[in-house]
Amino acid sequence: MSECLFCRIVAKEIPATVVYEDDAILAFKDIFPQAPVHLLIIPKVHCVGLCDMTPEIATAVGRVPEVAIRLAREAGVVESGWRLLTNCGPDSGQSVFHLHFHLLGGKSLGGKLCQ
Repeated sequence: MSECLFCRIVAKEIPATVVYEDDAILAFKDIFPQAPVHLLIIPKVHCVGLCDMTPEIATAVGRVPEVAIRLAREAGVVESGWRLLTNCGPDSGQSVFHLHFHLLGGKSLGGKLCQ
């Protein structure tokens, strides 16, 4: 999908600060971080959101927690705590319609997810 921002990052058409990459997953720093550690973890194959997963994408997404733990450890937030979340659809706050997970940490994130 050439118009998808994250697909263009996967294709190396748009630069990103990549912190992890394998054959199915890419992780990079968010350009508008909401916490000192704010990484985005995405399947390389385009998928709008969780409701649109194919078996291939589900296999990649099944590895996201493993990758997130590795990245949280590398970022030094395992002991203090971190959050992994995804948004599905406009009301959730999803602004890029390519399935992605936010890894957030490095400060107290509080208990609320909504304002």
